[in-house]
Amino acid sequence: MGKHVVLIHGAFAGPWCMDNYQRFFEERGWTCHVPALRFHDGDPKAEPDPAFADTGIMDYSKDIAAFVKTLDSPPVIIGHAVAAIVAQQVAAQGLARGLVLINPNATWGMLPETDDERAIARAFMEQGPFWKAPVRVEFDLMAPFAWNRLDEKTQRETFEKLGPESGRVMFEMFFWMFDDNRAIAVDFDKVSCPVMVVCGKDDRAVRPAVGRQIAGRYGAKGTYHLAPDHAHFLFMEPGWETVAGSVSDWMEKH
Repeated sequence: MGKHVVLIHGAFAGPWCMDNYQRFFEERGWTCHVPALRFHDGDPKAEPDPAFADTGIMDYSKDIAAFVKTLDSPPVIIGHAVAAIVAQQVAAQGLARGLVLINPNATWGMLPETDDERAIARAFMEQGPFWKAPVRVEFDLMAPFAWNRLDEKTQRETFEKLGPESGRVMFEMFFWMFDDNRAIAVDFDKVSCPVMVVCGKDDRAVRPAVGRQIAGRYGAKGTYHLAPDHAHFLFMEPGWETVAGSVSDWMEKH
């Protein structure tokens, strides 16, 4: 049985954002897999596939669950932001030996509490019926809210790698109260593996209190780690090695 780690990127991104963690964990004896979420593996500047408009979070979870089942043993799943929801939904099917949730987005029923969180939701509302098509994110939204711990040069370089995201996924995340399918719901009681939640203290896209609340839902199985001097893309930020080391230590222990 192998020591598998599945690294899952968040919205608008791709496997490239997990390069640091992939190298770090492979050097420590883990076999890393970095699948792309559906429609996130092509040219980020290309016109998106029309089917992307009908893609939702449950499609992402279905794809990752199918991939995990091909491995010879259950992996540790590391998911960022919306992919943390995916990771939990996959683990609720008994398919993970451990979870690491990095700046996890709120699950069904958790209301936004900060001006920053409400500002992000309003930015999508201002695009009109965004839930009917793939959407792109503006640099002026990403830079202050998600990349506030990256220098401007890295912000610009990272922005060039971003692709579109399903508007339906954004709807399911930010306007879950109108989603009859409850796409971002997590059955916490069915997650039997240990769970580590890592939050950047300066994250403006997802308040760290969300991660603390999620970790609390897992009781004795949950571990909460607040990373000072880090924000939303902590796996790319200066000092990312320190956080990765904490994650590695937890993985080896649990």
